[in-house]
Amino acid sequence: MTGGVKPTSGGKGLLSKVAQIKQWLRTHPDLFLDLVRIYIGTGLFVKSIYLMTHREYLLDIIEQAGPWMIAPVAVAHYVIAAHMAGGVLLAFGLITRIAALANIPVLIGAVFYVYLPKVLTVEPRQGLEFSALVLFLLALLVVYGGGRVSLDYLLEKKLADAASPETTATVNPH
Repeated sequence: MTGGVKPTSGGKGLLSKVAQIKQWLRTHPDLFLDLVRIYIGTGLFVKSIYLMTHREYLLDIIEQAGPWMIAPVAVAHYVIAAHMAGGVLLAFGLITRIAALANIPVLIGAVFYVYLPKVLTVEPRQGLEFSALVLFLLALLVVYGGGRVSLDYLLEKKLADAASPETTATVNPH
């Protein structure tokens, strides 16, 4: 066979690769959460673009939430800004805790004021489950922070290196 590819018998090669991936994930749990952070940040950014281009959809959802909404346009602007800026910051891991915290009120509103009151209706409910999952993951990111694959980590490491005394100073023999 050309290219150095060895044929595998049945699914043993695939099962071996899955086992290797599982072992790698067990030894690098922080990187797994970094992937979740990047995914959530990208998803929030894409959602903000969708809401910007479909503003009537967002205003309709806010108005359906009930009379507690005093300023639907202000809420719509906050939702879009929090998702856009927070999404970018989460994806890059910059001020991760603040970015996640800024999006939590939006998701609390979505879960408890938009989707939960409709839970017993016959309409599709995927918004409730997905919003609750994103809310949970954002809460984890508030606690956990940016992780090893983040700008937060790089900046913290750079500040720690700058604050530590030079260990490579030359010694004068005289």
